[in-house]
Order: sequence, then C-alpha cells, then structure tokens
Amino acid sequence: MLPNTPSGPAAPPLPLLAGRNYHCQCGQPVFFRNSTCLACGTPLGYDCARGLLLALKPGPQPGTWQEWAAPAEPVEAGEGAPLYKRCPHLSSPARCNWLIALDDPQGMCRACRLNRTIPDLNNPEQPDNGELWGRVELAKRRLVSALILLKLPVASRTSEDPQRGLMFDFLRSPTYGPHVLTGHDTGLITLDIEEADDAKREAVRQSLREPYRTLLGHFRHEVGHYYWDRLVAGTPWLEGFHALFGDESVDYAASLQRNYQQGPPADWPQHFVSAYASTHPWEDWAECWAHYLHMRDAIDTALSFGLSVDRFNLEFMPFTQDALFPPGHPDAQEFLALLNHWTRLTTLLNEMSRSMGQPDFYPFVLQPDVVRKLHFIHRVVTSAGCTQGAGQLPPLPPLPAQTQSQS
Repeated sequence: MLPNTPSGPAAPPLPLLAGRNYHCQCGQPVFFRNSTCLACGTPLGYDCARGLLLALKPGPQPGTWQEWAAPAEPVEAGEGAPLYKRCPHLSSPARCNWLIALDDPQGMCRACRLNRTIPDLNNPEQPDNGELWGRVELAKRRLVSALILLKLPVASRTSEDPQRGLMFDFLRSPTYGPHVLTGHDTGLITLDIEEADDAKREAVRQSLREPYRTLLGHFRHEVGHYYWDRLVAGTPWLEGFHALFGDESVDYAASLQRNYQQGPPADWPQHFVSAYASTHPWEDWAECWAHYLHMRDAIDTALSFGLSVDRFNLEFMPFTQDALFPPGHPDAQEFLALLNHWTRLTTLLNEMSRSMGQPDFYPFVLQPDVVRKLHFIHRVVTSAGCTQGAGQLPPLPPLPAQTQSQS
C-alpha cells in the first residue's frame, strides 16, 4: 500500500496477480523458468491456473504428477490433490515446465497449444534455431501466464477457438529470402525469432533509436493488437477509445509510411508513451497495452519479493483522480494506487540501474494523456475478466484482409 499523501488517506491494496516468488519443498528459492530444483533435484512444474510453480512428486498413475507434500504432513494430505501431466515440450528446446490437468483433452499446455508454426529445428543452415526458439518460448510463457491471471481470454485458434482464438508463427528469415515481419493479423502473431539474438536485437534498437526493445515487450505489444480486436472493436468501448486514442479508420499503411519518412511529431512526448505510439491509434493502443502489462507483472514481482516502495525516501507528487478517464470512475483509487506505486518503483529501479552503469530500467515518462489511456485499458481488462467468467465475451469482428500491424 502507498503511504498517506496530501491528496487523501492511504490508498487501497494494490490489485495483484499471483506473485513470482516461488520456493521448492526443500525451502530453496526456485524461479519461473525452472523444471528442477537445483538444490535438491525435486521436479518442478508451473500451474498456470493458480499462478504457482509447484514442487512435484509422482502421481498414482504412470506419467502423472502431484503437488509435493512434506513428510511431516499426513499421508491423506496428498489424496484428492489435482493430478497433472507434463507438457511434452519439456524435452524440446522450448524446455516448457508447464503442467496440464490430467482431464485436459489438449496434448499441449495452455502456452504451447497457441503455436501454429515453430522454427525448423533440423535446418543445418540455422543450427541455433532451437536456442533462439527456447528464448522465445520463455518470454511467451511469461506473457501467457499474466494474461491467464488477468482472466483475459486465452484460447488456441488452432485447436480451441478457430473464430476468436490466438496463435503464433515463430519464423526466421532465410539467408537469401524475404525478411520476416513481426506483426499481428486477426489473431495470428508472427515473430521473427532473430529478435531472440541479443546482439541483433540491440543493433535494431539502436538503429531505430528506441529506448527499449525486448522479446517480452514484442509479445506484449502484439497481443495488444489481438485484444483490441477481441475486446474493443465493435463494442461500446469504441467511444472511449476514439476519445483517447483517435480514429482507427485512418489509413494504416499511409500512417506507417509517413512515420518512416517524417518521423514522429515534435510534441509526441506530451501525448504518447513512445514515439512509435504516435504512428496510428492502433499502435498507440498496443504500446499502452504493453506498458500496462509491464506495470502489472513488475509490481506483482516486486511485492512478492517484499520490495516495497514505502521503505525508501523519495520526493514524489502522486497522480490524482483528475488524471484519469473518467476522473470519478469507481475504480479510480485502485488504479491510482497501482499507478503511483509504479512511478515510485521505477524511480528506485532506474537509480539502481544507473548505479550499475546500465540504461534505465524504465526509460519512459507517463504524461497525463498517457495515464488516461492506461486507466482506460485497466477498465477494459478488468471488465473482460468479469465477463470471461460469465462466458459473455463478444465475438471477434472480422478485419479487412489487408489489415496487418507490423510493429
């Protein structure tokens, strides 16, 4: 919680996900990517529905697993516990440590079943495809875990929801061929796996003068396009979207071309979270969506490890309700708590990065126009979480065949 501020009493508790601080049954810390405890060798698996990395023991049937029970607990404690299967991609270069409920008819976990295309792992001209794909999958699992905990719709377009689902193509440009474009097109996210090559990604970041470029950032941005199609297009949310982001019917291809030729408007820092967000309302939405996911996951991680911004001294002018859209919305205090915590947390982490001679952890400034957009996205996300539970999500409206975001 935030401390008292001049604007009023202490803020309400922050809206948290499930945390990222995990421990093995032996007491040693373990991490989201781990499939085995390095201290004691206990198998580990991630239950995405609960948001927990579990210590595992063999189940009553071959190939099944249960959450580990300490020897001091009664034997009956393990009886009736959920039974799991391992994702078959555990033994692949993806090294997927996610679990599948025993009664789930899908052969893959909820992250891996979203894949339509994976890189050719037997291509002798690209022997590092497996290594790059493994990095891509780790970032994707981090994304999907947060989407599930936010109660957003996450279904495979290839095997669960062919009309409204989500799927991924992980491709690599041939040595002498057309370049793969990272982008989104009506539920399909295409990613160039060379973005997992740190040196190449950094070269692109510098050439484009971007302050931030990561695999996880790509995923969060591109999935923002998907959720615009899924949650905003053709719904009453469009009115608020138009008021904040603008008219999405503006020619997208022409907007991209203008951005590449002329660059962003001179006053973009006053109105947009990034220079690229100024390209088109769809890109503004996707950039703000990515930043919202940055906020939610990073705050959740910090608090789960006990990193509280209440413990350091910082001169800070908190955002107040007049920065929101609309100012008097019922969730205003909840969102303000999230936003002000994020501002103080990133100030601390930026200083920590500078003390190590590294670039800022969060090299962005949230202006009032951006804050209003983030609050709008918060409202869309929380509303989607409620309607998903009731099974009332609107259908995904079709987009023109030529529409494709390329960011």
